Amino acid sequence: MTVGSEWIESHLDLCWVNAMPVGLLGRKVGMTQVYDQAGVIVPVTVIQAGPCTVLQVRTQARDGYEAVQLGFGEKPRRLATRAERGHVAAIASRRSKSRAARGIAAVAKADCEPARFVREFRTDAGDAPCEVGQKLTVELFAEGVHVDVIGRNKGRGTAGVMKQHNFGGLPASHGVKRHHRASGSVGSHGCDRGHSGKIKKGKRMAGRWGNERITVRNLKVVRVDLENNVLLVRGAIPGPNGGYVMVSKTNKRG
Repeated sequence: MTVGSEWIESHLDLCWVNAMPVGLLGRKVGMTQVYDQAGVIVPVTVIQAGPCTVLQVRTQARDGYEAVQLGFGEKPRRLATRAERGHVAAIASRRSKSRAARGIAAVAKADCEPARFVREFRTDAGDAPCEVGQKLTVELFAEGVHVDVIGRNKGRGTAGVMKQHNFGGLPASHGVKRHHRASGSVGSHGCDRGHSGKIKKGKRMAGRWGNERITVRNLKVVRVDLENNVLLVRGAIPGPNGGYVMVSKTNKRG
């Protein structure tokens, strides 16, 4: 019996998902294109993924849920608050002395510099365990597997309906004065029984555009550069160049 390439790829994905602890935090570098083995141009997004430090490990008994908290990038100590420094390193305080006197064990610290970007990944029982202070790199990924990338898209401020929703605007004819880019009527007509004058939910109107959390699913990892901590994924991901992203395992197939 011959095994197709699609089955092999999905099988590798499944094995990789079971072996992967959580995910990685990174920064979007930009987009480019590379050639695959068949000589076909593939559009890719370059992501600087890791190294990430495990700052905390959430447990069901202590926190009520299972998760791993990662930190990416180092923040200078002069810019970090005392709370941020105490989150990653043991700092003597009245509270810590009081807890030690009562026999309460101190929470493990990563003993590293404060991180610029901190996020948590929910974990399952089948995920590989992580320890506080552990370093995670792009070695978690392999070429050919699929991931989900989470980021925030570009914020464009307050935008009107023509820019945000591609409305046509009002006609520039006689009688329409300084109202050409308006949305027009937004309420229900009188023939709509019981709802006259009310605005329905989901009505496309002017307002803030962008700066929202976006998840792009099932992106294929094209290349992994261990030396430079760089990940190439096929297609586009949300956010501007330099924006922070989360790269996690995907449960989507096909």
